[in-house]
Amino acid sequence: MIHNENKSDVAAAYDQWAETYDVVQNQTRDLAGEALRRTDIRIAGRKVVEVGCGTGRNTGWLADQAAELLALDFSAEMLARARGRVNAANVRFAQHDAREPWPVESNSVDLVVMMLILEHVENLKPVFAEASRVLAAGGEFFLCELHPMRQLTGGQAQFSNSRTGERQLVTAFIHDVSDYVNTALSVGFELQRLDEWRDDGVLPTEMPRLLSLLLRIGS
Repeated sequence: MIHNENKSDVAAAYDQWAETYDVVQNQTRDLAGEALRRTDIRIAGRKVVEVGCGTGRNTGWLADQAAELLALDFSAEMLARARGRVNAANVRFAQHDAREPWPVESNSVDLVVMMLILEHVENLKPVFAEASRVLAAGGEFFLCELHPMRQLTGGQAQFSNSRTGERQLVTAFIHDVSDYVNTALSVGFELQRLDEWRDDGVLPTEMPRLLSLLLRIGS
């Protein structure tokens, strides 16, 4: 079920989800982490912004390679867990909604990483425009999202409420592959890679679980 809520409802849902996010099996979360690690992205020595760091499952891995890392999330509870997980001198955390102007200077970073947040964003262009703004010439933007085919068959972020036991759906908006690509092109990105990720061991006839794009900003 795809439905509309305001941004505070999304943040509140992730605040509730934070309690069990790392302990309950989640194939989408785990495959997204693999996609990040398996894509050829240059991280070493770069200034990186991680948008939607969640509980920090990828933050430590990025921090081990990056020169500087700013990790953003709009859920206070998710961010608290990320701070508890990653304690590194080259990492800063900030609570922030990615749909608002980012607390980052223009042309100041080398890489933006964004994982599993754009299904909660109705209007993609302001987010892509911010990624374009903060990246220096030649900078890269890696994003990984639930595949639109999954969304069209009813897939969306959801969890079991630890207090009530009820299944809770988090606000989601359907974006086609073309929406991601054309929005990226419209704000100055060049497409470097487009990948579709299936669960390990499934047949090629199974629909992909995830879509990822590696984009580059021109000079």
